[in-house]
Amino acid sequence: MKEIHDLLRKCKVYYLATVEGDQPRVRPYNTVELYEGRVYLQTARFKTSSAQMKQNPKIEIAGMFEQKWVRITAEAVFDYNPVVVKRMLEHYPLLQKKYSEDDGVMELFYLKNGTVQIGSLNQPVQTIYF
Repeated sequence: MKEIHDLLRKCKVYYLATVEGDQPRVRPYNTVELYEGRVYLQTARFKTSSAQMKQNPKIEIAGMFEQKWVRITAEAVFDYNPVVVKRMLEHYPLLQKKYSEDDGVMELFYLKNGTVQIGSLNQPVQTIYF
């Protein structure tokens, strides 16, 4: 899971896809935290992405780093963990403008039952299962 965390950090910005009915929805993300062997991402209770993942937890993530692309297919498992909230706020100071440790607005989810594919134009695709 550390390798997956590190990949997303290298991407700086990655794109999370959810489903709303029969329509895909994609938005940029840039937060990721590794805690107790889980890769956590962050959203907010009021965001449509949160509602979409609760209705259908299947997601995909795509990003680029060092001339390579990464695609992650996984399930989003919601898990509010105060330790991870604190770490997110420490590692991503911009979040402090919208969230606090005890406001109950930030939502966390970790990735489960997934596949990571890493590739480039001149290298074969590497696949990681988790």
